[in-house]
Amino acid sequence: MTPPADPNELGAFLKARRAALSPRVVGLPELSRRKVPGLRREEIAQLAAISVDYYTRLEQGRVAASASVLATLSAALRLDEDQQRYLYEVAGKADARPRRRRTRQTLRPAMRRLLDLLTDTPALVLGKRMDVLAWNDAANALYTDFASIPAGQRNYVRLLFVHPTVRSLNVRWEHDARDAVAALRMEAAADPDDPELARLVGELAVLDPDFRRWWAEHRVNSATYGSKQYRHHLVGDLTLDCDTWSSPDGSGQRLMVLTAEAGSPSDEALRILASWTATAREEAR
Repeated sequence: MTPPADPNELGAFLKARRAALSPRVVGLPELSRRKVPGLRREEIAQLAAISVDYYTRLEQGRVAASASVLATLSAALRLDEDQQRYLYEVAGKADARPRRRRTRQTLRPAMRRLLDLLTDTPALVLGKRMDVLAWNDAANALYTDFASIPAGQRNYVRLLFVHPTVRSLNVRWEHDARDAVAALRMEAAADPDDPELARLVGELAVLDPDFRRWWAEHRVNSATYGSKQYRHHLVGDLTLDCDTWSSPDGSGQRLMVLTAEAGSPSDEALRILASWTATAREEAR
């Protein structure tokens, strides 16, 4: 690996930003009295989901940082836009600095038609990075009102970790969340230089200690089927089969469909949800 453009300045900048933060600000416990102000190297490495040895070598100018690592460090160190720009410049990655504007993913018309055909069955279209691109009324009724969530935050993994309604819906939250992190790892392998993915990982690593730990495990999972256990605030417990089909055009879009065995309590619960949704839609007109 080539050394940073200015290894001494990069290390000095990382140390200065680390010293300016307190554990309370980043959501870490104050375990003991500190001899020097700021966060320890171990704490920054934990927040950025990288090894302590790797972070130490960064501060010492003995290793170059990739764009994805710089993105997670930017989130961990709470850098503003000017500070991020400076970090990338001294690391020799000025041209690779992630853009703030998101690349719009266009929903395939065929996916839209499939969603419109599925009325009683919750279905989502997931794009790159597991962004939620589209949904049907049944998915709204099961999960949450997706339209009320800003487009830039409408990501399946993000919702599992930070959206209280979606998080509490999953009875086996830890199992489902770990699988989602493993699937996101597969996305990173397919496109390791995706700046949007790097920003998402950096944000979740700062916000949630479980995400930090599971991301650092490097577990991968490309399972396209399984079962989900939900506890819905209106209809109670549901056990649903979850199947995902990939678009054949290479767009990375996937149709995620949740179904229940015909005549089962979960099937009846889905029908009740669909009926309530249809009634609410009629009343709103």
